Amino acid sequence: MLHYLFRRLGSLLATLLVASLIVFLVIEVVPGDPASYMLGMNAQPDTVAALRSELGLDQSGPARYLHWIGGMVQGDFGQSYTYRTPVVDMVADRLWVSLPLALYALLLSTVLAFPAGIWAASHRGGVADTTVMGFTQLGIAVPNFWFALLLVMLFAVNLGWFSAGGFAGWESGLFAGLKSLTLPAISLALPQAAILTRVMRSSLLDVLGEDFMRTARAKGLSARQALLRHALRNAMIPVLTIMGLQFSFLIAGAIIIENVFFLPGLGRLIFQSIAQRDLIVVESVVMLLVFAVVLVTFVIDLAYAWVDPRLRQQRR
Repeated sequence: MLHYLFRRLGSLLATLLVASLIVFLVIEVVPGDPASYMLGMNAQPDTVAALRSELGLDQSGPARYLHWIGGMVQGDFGQSYTYRTPVVDMVADRLWVSLPLALYALLLSTVLAFPAGIWAASHRGGVADTTVMGFTQLGIAVPNFWFALLLVMLFAVNLGWFSAGGFAGWESGLFAGLKSLTLPAISLALPQAAILTRVMRSSLLDVLGEDFMRTARAKGLSARQALLRHALRNAMIPVLTIMGLQFSFLIAGAIIIENVFFLPGLGRLIFQSIAQRDLIVVESVVMLLVFAVVLVTFVIDLAYAWVDPRLRQQRR
């Protein structure tokens, strides 16, 4: 198990190194000069050159890459070209919005998907199964930003239960903060819950046809007991995979929802930084999101061995 753990850590580090090189190259080849953008079209060439030197843009590409990677290893993400503040402080402020939003949405999708998937699998071919699958198809088909606008019109404009956008801040209290994130979390959770429900149902149906399930029923367990004690645990491998991918998507892919609700999260920070040509912020935030995706995948892979003892035996 330790050999497998170290091997996976080596793979994680190699993935991060390759990803950092790709992110740097992609950002660097984007047309446009940050110094010229910041100073405007009528700026003098010597003024632009001085600002490029101050920002370190006059150095070679490899030198800038090594400086950026070395700083990130030490926890220094550089300084924003536009706001002239450390990028790590900007990320820390926005992370307290994006991370709770992702966890909130994942919790909502799990609470919805697990009972729905189990109910549909236990009533295969019946009215309940058809109804659940119909709703999941609708949840996958509906764009989350369009669903977000409907939620705003209903609960913010017509009923007045929630605000149409913005974030109250955690200093206003836990309830106020969660209330500000409720509509965005529901918007993100709907398609994820639909996908997770279908995966849970399919995985359970595969397990219910195994020989050990018939043996469990022959020993006197009811269908409900056999499903909860044996089938559910063995069906969790693909479900954990989807949950890990969903959590990564909720952190990295909430740019549209954060802009719809004017949330000061990482997604909105990336959008603003791209518009302002603040390359150091874009590079650092994207790399941080890549690290989050790789780390979640690593944790989910380790969770396989905890869920399925057969995997532990194979790795030994």
